Amino acid sequence: MFGFHMIDILVVAAVALALFGPKALQSMARSAGKGVAQAKDVKDKLMSELPMEDIAKITNTIPQVPLNSRQAIGMLLATDDEEKKDEPKKSAAEETKVEDGKGQNAKVGEAD
Repeated sequence: MFGFHMIDILVVAAVALALFGPKALQSMARSAGKGVAQAKDVKDKLMSELPMEDIAKITNTIPQVPLNSRQAIGMLLATDDEEKKDEPKKSAAEETKVEDGKGQNAKVGEAD
């Protein structure tokens, strides 16, 4: 949508050539190239000094932020599944029976 096409680049180059002339444009391009090379060297030096293993450990402990609703729902369902797996298993009798006031066993949800 907002990308540059070859015609756009040619028009900008022609205008720059007309405004600045060939010698000034050549020196500006050389300076820009040197500046990009220096920025790349600084980035490489910085990346080599960073403790990447520590950063990887930290990023693994930080929870992922969902970017859209589908990811949010997927993360919620995944955590629900994990919680169900982590709960201790109860027998069917323990889940359905509770002790009522008379000392008799009754099923959960049954009325007297």
